[in-house]
Amino acid sequence: MTNPTALAFGYPASKVAETDHWLILVRPKQPTFGSLVLVCKEAVQAFSDVSPAAFADLQVAVAGIERLLKAKIAYQKINYLMLMMVDKDVHFHVLPRYEGVREHDGQSFPDAGWPAAPALGSAVPLSDEAVQRLASDFAQAWVQA
Repeated sequence: MTNPTALAFGYPASKVAETDHWLILVRPKQPTFGSLVLVCKEAVQAFSDVSPAAFADLQVAVAGIERLLKAKIAYQKINYLMLMMVDKDVHFHVLPRYEGVREHDGQSFPDAGWPAAPALGSAVPLSDEAVQRLASDFAQAWVQA
């Protein structure tokens, strides 16, 4: 059974990739271009409750994310935010950080917070179709990584 957090972020249409214990999803609201959500598949709402196997598998997921985003976004820094205020299941918001603007699919994606904390309130919303296109594009790049 898929957890409510993955569903809240558009799973399965937003799916880029998955590992044994983690889902990698396109974040529908993009504070920076290429923002993702890394969702634990386990039914846990505290980071300390994540299984040892999922902790080990987190390295696999993070390595894949960083390869993908370096190739597609050419980020300068990357932020992993574990907020879990609204969506209770263990998950991270993954934000590639860069100076300036990235362009994609006719939209501009500034990193409004650069070089300080990410400006989550300045996110560019993607349509459902744009989320699916980006997820598909990233999924193809993930396979090649």
